[in-house]
Amino acid sequence: MTNQQTRLNDTFHALADPTRRAVLAALGTGPATVSDLAQPFDMALPTFLQHLKVLEECGLVRSKKVGRVRTCQIKPKALAEAEDWLGAQRSLWTKRLDQLDDYLRQLHAMEKQK
Repeated sequence: MTNQQTRLNDTFHALADPTRRAVLAALGTGPATVSDLAQPFDMALPTFLQHLKVLEECGLVRSKKVGRVRTCQIKPKALAEAEDWLGAQRSLWTKRLDQLDDYLRQLHAMEKQK
């Protein structure tokens, strides 16, 4: 497996969890502290930190500690790679479905001619 495929797999693994998606949505408005990000979730802080670790390891989030405060921010490059992959898949399947539609129309036209 190539490095790019591994990164993409890690990104989709991270995005598969609703807590991590919510964290990314929150970070979409700008950087936030870990405590601010964790506040809406009904889970222990160590559990929440595991979610942040997954997001950091796959490159979706970066954090910076200043004193006792850790601030997180989104890293859009990993999301852009996933978006590019999804766009390529959408294009491929749109083309295939268009070809199927054309084929079915031809079959329908042949049935009418009989």
